[in-house]
Amino acid sequence: MLSLAAAGSCAGNSSYKNTTDMTTDTVCFAGGCFWGTEHFFKQIHGVLSTEVGYANSRVANPTYQQVCTGETGAAEAVRVVYDKDSVDLPFLVQLYFMTIDPTSLNRQGNDRGTQYRTGIYYTDAGQRNAIMSEIETEAQLHHGPIVVEVKPLENFYPAEDYHQDYLDNNPGGYCHIDPRLFEIARRAHRPVDIAVDASRYSKADNDELRRRLTPEQYAVTMQNGTEAPYRNEYYMNRRRGIYVDITTGEPLFLSSDKFDSGCGWPSFSRPVSAEVIRQLHDSSHGMERIEVRSRVGDVHLGHVFPDGPKGRGGLRYCINSASLRFIPMEDMERLGYGEYISAVK
Repeated sequence: MLSLAAAGSCAGNSSYKNTTDMTTDTVCFAGGCFWGTEHFFKQIHGVLSTEVGYANSRVANPTYQQVCTGETGAAEAVRVVYDKDSVDLPFLVQLYFMTIDPTSLNRQGNDRGTQYRTGIYYTDAGQRNAIMSEIETEAQLHHGPIVVEVKPLENFYPAEDYHQDYLDNNPGGYCHIDPRLFEIARRAHRPVDIAVDASRYSKADNDELRRRLTPEQYAVTMQNGTEAPYRNEYYMNRRRGIYVDITTGEPLFLSSDKFDSGCGWPSFSRPVSAEVIRQLHDSSHGMERIEVRSRVGDVHLGHVFPDGPKGRGGLRYCINSASLRFIPMEDMERLGYGEYISAVK
């Protein structure tokens, strides 16, 4: 469920312009006290610089004391400049959600007031869709509404010098974020999604799939079935290669993102690209889950859960072997998947 706070549009001209170059981008995160939020983001691979300050203030060049009154309308925030070739915005948003309670309005930890509200302020209208997509996914994990504000960054005034790099200069200083998250941020590294051309793949008709697939594969992919845990083809597969949609051949997952979750089905920390899957709310069988389907084939793959390895983004894509075809690395070039070999570890 989304709140109205997350419905900001990019209508009108923002007084803040993104001045980064073609390989970098800027976004602003508000997550309560900016000391801990800055320290968290500066640990992440691909983040080039951070600066704490006051976002979307009604008063020009406000002081910390003015912001604390709540009368400026400013949020304590961190301006993050990141290398788009090393880290993408969806991953930054996913990590950000680890540091906040997105259902808490104007309060994070012990800090209360509108200046401590949560928010993501974008510097380019194209960033908004990526942010909202991650918020919609996060909303499935909470009973209450998400109150994270999503708006254009209209202005940003750097905070006083003593606030900059506060936890570096004051080890053990106040921080509302669990210190263990700093180590998780240091270890987190997600390459930018690999581009997959959907036009190279086509959906087969139902009669062809009935002829080509086994009864179990058809039941899983076309009838939203679930294969038996542990006794399936790829649960224990540790070979290097790529997993593709069994009905279309579209690349879906890499062996380098596969991990042993102990659940009985193949588990992955991420797809090849966010674009190759669709995520839908699933309330079947008396459970609230997020179903994962393939893009071109529109077949049932499995579900995604928020209990994956934190250092890999915190997600677990639990996928049926029956929905997949595995291409070993030594066969990838011959079978038309050579462009993905460099991503297979």
